[in-house]
Amino acid sequence: MTQLTSLTTKHSLQNTWTLWFFENNKDKTWNENLQQVTSFETIEDFWCIFNHIKPASELRTGCDYALFKTGIRPMWEDEINKKGGRWLITSSKQDNVQLDAFWLEIILCLIGEAFGDHGEDVCGAVVNVRSKCNKIGLWTQDSSKRDGVLSIGQTIKERLRIGPGDDIIYQSHSSTASRAIPLVRGKKGSRTFQRTFSRKGR
Repeated sequence: MTQLTSLTTKHSLQNTWTLWFFENNKDKTWNENLQQVTSFETIEDFWCIFNHIKPASELRTGCDYALFKTGIRPMWEDEINKKGGRWLITSSKQDNVQLDAFWLEIILCLIGEAFGDHGEDVCGAVVNVRSKCNKIGLWTQDSSKRDGVLSIGQTIKERLRIGPGDDIIYQSHSSTASRAIPLVRGKKGSRTFQRTFSRKGR
């Protein structure tokens, strides 16, 4: 009986997570295209779901997956997202292996609470399949928390093994053009952050 119990015990996650799917159907409104798929709260349930859905690289152009803490919708207008932003990673259309590997690693960072003391600032992540390039965005609650934003970005860069010659940038939802914090290119082995924020109007 003890052995059977150990085999059937599930391992709870710190948060409950909801998977969303955005379908690129021009006959529907944006809200109609956004579909809540399912929620999970154990690692076993996550793998059961993940292993039975299409990889991100097989989605049609214009479609998205999103994984957010339950109760947060994957849209800028959500009350928890309004003051936040996203770390943005781009992936070549020709490299499906990289896209799927990056997306899985970002998911594991989310559900595995890889962001330490700044985990509460993380809302979720979105993968966008687009015609020119694919994008993954990890969303945070408050773009003004610079130390937290930069710490989260550093973790992403290390977990995805993004080299010093590649950039990932942070964009606030309210003003993506004027509030970007790139992880700047540096000398080989360098992982220096650019800590300056652009001011509005500049």
